[in-house]
Amino acid sequence: MQGRIFSGIQPTHGIQLGNYLGAIRNWVRLQDSYECIYCIVDQHALTTVHDAAEMRRNTREVAAALIASGIDPARSILFVQSRVEAHSRLAWVLNCVTPLGWLNRMTQFKEKAGKHKENAPVGLFVYPVLQAADILAYRATHVPVGEDQKQHLELSRDIAASFNRRFAEDFFPLPEPMIQAEAARVMSLRDGTKKMSKSDPSDMSRINLTDDAETIASKIRKAKSDSILGISYEPEARPEASNLLSIYAALADRERADVAAEYAEATFASFKEHLAELCVEKLSPINAEMRGLLANPDHIDAVLADGAARAEAIARPIVEEAYRLVGFR
Repeated sequence: MQGRIFSGIQPTHGIQLGNYLGAIRNWVRLQDSYECIYCIVDQHALTTVHDAAEMRRNTREVAAALIASGIDPARSILFVQSRVEAHSRLAWVLNCVTPLGWLNRMTQFKEKAGKHKENAPVGLFVYPVLQAADILAYRATHVPVGEDQKQHLELSRDIAASFNRRFAEDFFPLPEPMIQAEAARVMSLRDGTKKMSKSDPSDMSRINLTDDAETIASKIRKAKSDSILGISYEPEARPEASNLLSIYAALADRERADVAAEYAEATFASFKEHLAELCVEKLSPINAEMRGLLANPDHIDAVLADGAARAEAIARPIVEEAYRLVGFR
């Protein structure tokens, strides 16, 4: 194995095609080369989800999506963040070695808090420190991230270095980013300039992994298009065409240029039919597996409980040693 991977996903709303192509599919592939730890980060989700039943429902749905997509709980550790106390225990220690100025520079807090940052929860502000604790509690060596999370990982490296300078040189490794390919970036089906999102009010803007074949095909057929003949990759001039082309290339594991050449003279209607067929072919098995898993919540809970025990076995000694180094033990 080449190192230890840690990555997390929030249990909010549902899992959509952008999550699958942008992260989950890559997580599945990483299992072949790395020791993988995958976490459903419900403590992070608590900054926005304030309904207990919704949190539990979303957590099981995300777990089902990950397993159905190919995350093997026997090969990887899959668990829920709040079930392993090491995360919150280490987060407080890291809060105490993280300068306020570092957090003030985090752009994601500014974007999410908007004009009402005085009313934003403290958890949203210190979110990046808990994220650092998630990673460092396992001494992860690599973290797969998208461009929008790169700043948070850089902060995790800074926090690790800050702890090391104060208490024990080289105690925490500085985790290396694994930047996801730009080809995997999936945009809204209603607006090719915006990222596909679970929080978009329009369900037609995204393909959910819980969508059945008929719904998937309908959403692709109704996706926004333009009147230009042929499909080409021109993100500035033709954002919608570029997005659908990228989705096709990613699902088919082909180069965008090859797909563009094949459909250079195709009508949008014809291309959408082919894309709809491809989406159904690739996503329907995941959907069917998810439905089977969600029909047996006790099995999902058992998988997550086993994963939490295995995660705890790795993280507890690391956090106990960190506590000793700062004088808590």
